[in-house]
Amino acid sequence: MPAPASNRPRSGNTAQRTTKNRITAPKAAISTPAEDVQKKLPQPPQQEQEPSANTQQEIVQQESGPPRFKFKPPVTLKDLALALGKKPHQLVHDLMEQNIFATLTQALEADAVRKICEKYGYLFETEKKEAPPPPPPEPVIPEQQEPKEENLKPRPPIITFMGHVDHGKTSLMDAIRQAHVAAAEKGGITQHIGAYTVNWKGFPITFMDTPGHEAFSAMRARGAKVTDIVVLVVAADDGMMPQTLEALAHAKAAGVKIIVAINKIDLPGADTNRVKTQLQEHGLQPEEWGGETIVCEVSALKKIGIDHLMENIQALAEIMELKADPRLPARGTVIEAQIETGRGPTATLIIQQGTLHTGDAIICGDHWAKIKALYDDKGKPLKSAGPSTPVRILGLSDIPQAGDPFEVAPNERAAREHSEQQLEAKRLGKLEKRRVTTLENIFERAGDERKTLNVILKGDVQGSVEAITASLKKIPEDKVKLEIIYAAVGPITVNDVTLAVASDAVIIGFNTKTESNAAAAAKREGIQIKLYSIIYELLDQVKEAMAGLLDPITRENVIGTALVKQVIQLSKFPVAGCAVQNGRLVRSARARVLRGKQPIYDGGFQTLKRFHEDVSEVRSGLECGVRLGNFNEYQVGDIIECYTLEKVPQSL
Repeated sequence: MPAPASNRPRSGNTAQRTTKNRITAPKAAISTPAEDVQKKLPQPPQQEQEPSANTQQEIVQQESGPPRFKFKPPVTLKDLALALGKKPHQLVHDLMEQNIFATLTQALEADAVRKICEKYGYLFETEKKEAPPPPPPEPVIPEQQEPKEENLKPRPPIITFMGHVDHGKTSLMDAIRQAHVAAAEKGGITQHIGAYTVNWKGFPITFMDTPGHEAFSAMRARGAKVTDIVVLVVAADDGMMPQTLEALAHAKAAGVKIIVAINKIDLPGADTNRVKTQLQEHGLQPEEWGGETIVCEVSALKKIGIDHLMENIQALAEIMELKADPRLPARGTVIEAQIETGRGPTATLIIQQGTLHTGDAIICGDHWAKIKALYDDKGKPLKSAGPSTPVRILGLSDIPQAGDPFEVAPNERAAREHSEQQLEAKRLGKLEKRRVTTLENIFERAGDERKTLNVILKGDVQGSVEAITASLKKIPEDKVKLEIIYAAVGPITVNDVTLAVASDAVIIGFNTKTESNAAAAAKREGIQIKLYSIIYELLDQVKEAMAGLLDPITRENVIGTALVKQVIQLSKFPVAGCAVQNGRLVRSARARVLRGKQPIYDGGFQTLKRFHEDVSEVRSGLECGVRLGNFNEYQVGDIIECYTLEKVPQSL
């Protein structure tokens, strides 16, 4: 079909253009007789200038019929004019006839483009968007198999020593290690790997040699639950020191069993009764005083009481009935990792379930490994290792972090692909961030099962800390429990932030400051630090936070009523003609139909109209048309009650 006459090229020396490559011919070109004949034939619309580089529209010439305009959004008025060979102001006039006022760079709707194309003799065709490529297949990682009851075997307990820096933790561990290693290995362990196993009278016990309670909670903050029993070491001549209290707070927050070892009983100033009294003040009642806490008096230097401590560890472990299934694929936790000269990345692992073999492919945090070699705590090569066994592995792709979990993958390819996806997700920031507790978001978490507010308290002087602690404990706990994880004197430190991460707690400071590295750590981990100088403000905000943990009460608020005066029967459904008696009807609110003061329907508005116009609300004294959901049984005299639902926080 020839193009409209208005679109034919001008006669004379007007430059000819090819639709294929759009190269403009020189004005002085001499035409041949065949070209003169071609000029007289109907020509497709020509463009006055080249379209912009970013236009995605295309005109396709067909053998028969009008040309097709392939529409691929977005298309601007300028791009449409260039594609159709029209002046922009001409299309502006065409759009104004459709009550559309557009600028040159404004994107047009498909309906407007269709009407313009039909006006100028083009077939309008919407180009379908290409479907996004399918996501790469997830590597097949087997689900963690649950241990079978018939396959469960007793496993060694995992013990961690904690306490003040100079109360003899290392000396006590060395005394245990030297007293119970095989005779050929006396004089020290060949290769210290952060954890070791002692065979005490045929009973294996695994000890974790962590740098301190900071590392202990740093691992627990990453979800690692490795330790079964914590041995809290207290010097008999010093008693409970600030770091001892910190260690105790970390152990309690972890929910593990605690054994107290009172060390240095051979020193002249030793006073074990004073230490036991201090333990009692902090919730650790010694067994000999009628409590449940095992307290052992030892001397690491003189090797006194070591056997008694080991006997109690064994007895407590037997009561706990620690078991694991060695037949499962291994899974556990990274204790420490480093790069060794000539070996590359290495890591110390604690196997918590199953058996690990040389040659296994494992997923280790964000990294992976094809295990080239296994070594025990003495540097001896192993072919396999079972539950509660500390091992060092070779073959890692990179250095994992302490506390990272590991598990055996089906094969090396699956482990590698899983690691690559984890690292890419972390790089793009797509991994879900850990949700932390703040005093402001307590109300948002009211629906959580957790009904305990954990607090870490730091103050300027001991008197202030004791007064605030006593005041906080007086807050009623009938509905919400307030747990003071740790209270001490001094500035807020990195250790406090680490404990807050592990315990999901908020840090409150009274007349104290925050160390710069602690502030940086809190910002990095998303931990909230609140500082106060007035005790009443501190108590009021803690009470508000505790109240925010309660489930809010849902309360109805009636905002208006309307009387049905007429039922209008439309072709598809009936509409209630109403007069608003008081208040207002709001389109976004809820409504119920009352008949004889009994509710017969409750739902949302389908339509709310004044005459023929949709409105958002209708006020008292005005008439309107109402349709509620799929309700069709309106009667004259019905009352439509409009209401909103609001959540009101409870009080303690």
